[in-house]
Amino acid sequence: MTFHVSRQAAASSLALAMAAPFAHAASTPVDTAIDTVVVTAARTPQRADDVIAQTTVIHAEEIARSGAGSVADVLQRQPGIEITRNGSAGASTSVYLRGANANQVVVLLDGVRIGSSTSGTASWNAIPLEAIDRIEVVYGPLSTLYGADAIGGVIQIFTRKGEAGLSATASIGAGSESTRQASAHIAGASGGEHAVSYAFGAGHDESDGFSATRPGASGYNADDDGYRRTNVHGRVAVAIAPGHEAGAQFLHSRLRAQYDSGASSFDTNNRQDLNTASVFMSNQFLPNWRSTLQLARSEDKLGSFTSAAASGASQIDTQQDEFTWQNTITLGPDTLQLLYGHRKEEVASSATRALERERITNSYAAAYALRRGPHLVDLSARQDRSVYGNKNTGAAGYGYNFGNGLRATASIGSSFRAPTFNELYYPGYGVDTNQPERGRNAELGLRYDRRAVQLDATVYRNRLTDMIVSANPCPDNRDGRTGSCAYNVASATLEGVTLAASTRIGDLRLRGSADWSDPQDNGTGKRLARRAAKHASFNAEYGSGQLKTGAEWVLSGARFDDAANLRRLGGYGLLNLYASWQINEDFSLLARVNNSFDKDYELARNYNTGGRSWFAGLRYGIR
Repeated sequence: MTFHVSRQAAASSLALAMAAPFAHAASTPVDTAIDTVVVTAARTPQRADDVIAQTTVIHAEEIARSGAGSVADVLQRQPGIEITRNGSAGASTSVYLRGANANQVVVLLDGVRIGSSTSGTASWNAIPLEAIDRIEVVYGPLSTLYGADAIGGVIQIFTRKGEAGLSATASIGAGSESTRQASAHIAGASGGEHAVSYAFGAGHDESDGFSATRPGASGYNADDDGYRRTNVHGRVAVAIAPGHEAGAQFLHSRLRAQYDSGASSFDTNNRQDLNTASVFMSNQFLPNWRSTLQLARSEDKLGSFTSAAASGASQIDTQQDEFTWQNTITLGPDTLQLLYGHRKEEVASSATRALERERITNSYAAAYALRRGPHLVDLSARQDRSVYGNKNTGAAGYGYNFGNGLRATASIGSSFRAPTFNELYYPGYGVDTNQPERGRNAELGLRYDRRAVQLDATVYRNRLTDMIVSANPCPDNRDGRTGSCAYNVASATLEGVTLAASTRIGDLRLRGSADWSDPQDNGTGKRLARRAAKHASFNAEYGSGQLKTGAEWVLSGARFDDAANLRRLGGYGLLNLYASWQINEDFSLLARVNNSFDKDYELARNYNTGGRSWFAGLRYGIR
């Protein structure tokens, strides 16, 4: 049954959020938005309570509790996020934000855009979890700040940075399916006029895994499909003079993962390399003017070959070079930002020469943040110039603080997604005249953050036009082609309600979120594939002394594996349990059980997911 988000439901949700604080006002204080700094929402540090857009920040402590999982597993427990995966943690993974396609979300790693220009998606399975310091998720259209593809939102991953003093950490762990993990990090900073900060780390994890496919899948093989992932990363920054800093950072992650390619004893092996590198300079030229320059490169390299012989190997690589110049000017309580960006995408392919192209995009943007007493106003505009023409986007947001921690927000914004190289040039499928998809979003929010309670209610509606889908027969028959092709023929509406809450009562911390959504194809009236109408996540954590225990409950309604809504994927509920024990100042233990009730479920038709599994680890850290 299709779930529609009515105006009455939206109003009821906002009313509930407004009433709820008064029922919990006597609870014990918890961390508030005042304590959190968000960078992604405005491309410059802001206190979370000054951010108009719906935002989630995932801190290092929560990431550490995730055991030997993946970045996608951490994201799956956040508001408005669903995932699909074709097997274990090393398998191909997609992340949907507010019902938007995986290629309608921008993913950044320390400010560097990552992803494939052929598929349009990030290699989530190659991102090393142990390298991450925090993750920021900003919901809604952000094309005015980040350009193409920011229709559903932006997810930015930050690795570790050096701080005053010296810190060193190391961890080892093991778990089900012969899972093994080890990592080590060192970070620090010197004082003085020419201070140097640094952070370096390395990690390795691997698992024998489980069979990626089920009977009925193409290429089904009952053997286990494992993976190995190794990473190194680092960052160095030098204070050249007061207010002036230069630095460089890098990350290299190598993933080797198996997937089924037939009933024979030979699997296909994916060779995936994710590389990012950047140099940057930050200059405080005037007390109210900071200029930031960044020159960055990211590489997404994907190769595959059968274990029988390397002669059948294929390779497809994306390289993105990006130069960004950002100027931040403070005008009293307000902030003006002026931005120039230059991005060059290049694809190399050993199997499909038609994809070997390049695309250059030049971008110009301006944003103004006005703060007047209880009033918050954000305005931004941008133009992106590329082979698909000039694309103009704009956004406006307003917030009002009623006092006592209660605030209302409203925003509108436009966005677009550039066609991928596959949609433009893949032989027999791509059409080189395809134009960018377009989005127009409007949303309302109500937030409460005081003492022991944090509440957030958001209602949104994002109308997408010129969506590129597989059209059959192909409307473009210039070359006499038959069958399907990628073409701008569809429109969709992504609308929904998100409720999130957290509180602390003594040593007990409670947190939860629930989403009701209707991501619908306007032409057919069908729900978009692999997206649920309802999903939720709840967490309860109790800490006393050296021991901390917790439980997570992740729920999802039924989904469909296809656009025609014929192949149904059942709903599921997963209970995860964890505990940590601080042995002494330097050592701690972590134990975790995922899918405690051994739920059998699917994220994609005929692909397996993990059953009940455990992980235990030992962590050492000095400061």
